[in-house]
Amino acid sequence: MTDAAPLLHLRPSIADDLPAITAIYGHAVLHGTGTFELEPPDQDEMARRRDDVLAKGLPWLVAERGGEVLGYAYANHFRPRKAYRFCLEDSIYLAPQARGQGLGRLLLAELVGRCEAAGARQMLAVIGDSANAGSIGVHAALGFTHTGVLKSSGWKFGRWLDVVLMQRSLGTGDSTPGEA
Repeated sequence: MTDAAPLLHLRPSIADDLPAITAIYGHAVLHGTGTFELEPPDQDEMARRRDDVLAKGLPWLVAERGGEVLGYAYANHFRPRKAYRFCLEDSIYLAPQARGQGLGRLLLAELVGRCEAAGARQMLAVIGDSANAGSIGVHAALGFTHTGVLKSSGWKFGRWLDVVLMQRSLGTGDSTPGEA
C-alpha cells in the first residue's frame, strides 16, 4: 500500500490562516517584484486588509495541502468610487515552495468563478514587473488580455519596474447594463 499525497483544498480563508498569509506576503514583499510594497505588513495589518475584503462580500481564498497554507488569492474593488463596483482587481501570492505547481492558476480560476457568481463584470490584473512571466502567463491562460503597461512606475531593488495591466470580462461583461 502506498501513501497518497495530501489533496489540495481551495477554501475561503479563516482567521487561523493569517500567520501563513502574512508570511507568504512578507516573503513576496522582501524578495519579489510582484508587489511594490517595500515593508512587509504585520499580521494585524493583514487581518485588517482581509476583514475589509470580506466585509465587502468579496472572496479571500487559500490553497491548503495537508494543513499547510501554500497560497492565497483575493479580489477587491479596483477603486473605491461607486462607479467601479462591478470591477475587481485580483491578487495572488504563493509560498516559495508552492510555485510552479499550478496552484496560482487553480486559485485564480476559483476566484474568477466566485467573483462572477457575485455579479462582478470585469476583473483586472495589476501585475508588478513586466518580467513577471509567471503571473502574466497565469492570467493569459485564464482569458485575461493585455490592456497596457505603466512604464517605470515603481522603484524597488534599485531599479525601475513597469506595471502590466490585464483584463477579463466576467459574466455578461459590458453587454448588459449594471444595476443601479
